[in-house]
Amino acid sequence: MKKLLFALLLLLSGLAATLYFFPATQLASLRLIEQYRAGLAHEQLSVHNLNIHYYQGGPASGETLVLLHGFAADKDNWLRFSRHLTQDYRVIALDLPGFGDSDLPPGSYDVGTQAERLADILDALGIQQAHVLGNSMGGHIAALFAGRYPDRVRSLALFANAGIDSPHKSELYRLLTSGATNPLVIRLPQDFDNLLQFVFVEPPYLPASLKRYLGKRAMARAEHYDRVFEQLVERSIPLEPELAKIQAPTLLLWGRQDRVLDVSSIEVMQPLLRKPSVVIMDNVGHAPMLERPEESALLYRRFLQSLK
Repeated sequence: MKKLLFALLLLLSGLAATLYFFPATQLASLRLIEQYRAGLAHEQLSVHNLNIHYYQGGPASGETLVLLHGFAADKDNWLRFSRHLTQDYRVIALDLPGFGDSDLPPGSYDVGTQAERLADILDALGIQQAHVLGNSMGGHIAALFAGRYPDRVRSLALFANAGIDSPHKSELYRLLTSGATNPLVIRLPQDFDNLLQFVFVEPPYLPASLKRYLGKRAMARAEHYDRVFEQLVERSIPLEPELAKIQAPTLLLWGRQDRVLDVSSIEVMQPLLRKPSVVIMDNVGHAPMLERPEESALLYRRFLQSLK
């Protein structure tokens, strides 16, 4: 028994050391655990010679939810959120072209181009109609898609979406217009912690070794993200004229303490939408589905159920 216990301790020590010294393995392990708990599988398909990665789960006969991440993010943002939806809905969380594991296509990453790529991706998946949800940049893309293809969107949910000239300027806007560097782009190792503090009120726990790894990975993409952000700004399509084209019931969900995009955007959007619902979450930042995954998923589920 002592030998068995000693062997088990050695095995656990070796596993802990492996995860500490090889954070890529740690991240892959955590992803698999979260995928399993959410009932999601990692899949991919080719769309116009672009390799697109996505998570998919839930009953094939269920109504389809399409989830779009924000700038410098990826499909992992929806893992814990999706856990509370896959029992009843078919969930698809995309890596948009240029992000996550999907290919980096030549050309533009502006929201208009990405909205058309989204239409092509849904065609390739055989999805004619879906509930579409987007956060930040993904919300901007989702709203444009809903305006351009109203017959394809059963409902629209916008979690702190971009594309609105808000009455009260966000902290990010004030920083960028003052000439400060973009806090959403990681250039130095310490920038990752600063990013977490900027995006969240209470950042999700991450082991130090994993923070370092994620920071280094983001640093390697800094030039790409700079180019994408420049295009998002220079080729932006304001949403104000587009909102009246949206036919679908729309949920506007925001964190009251959002420093990236100000919650006052709701004041502009609500009167321009045909069927708006509004939820403001207290003590939440820019990514409700990460900071409060269960609560934000239940709020979204309540919105979906109200449509029946």
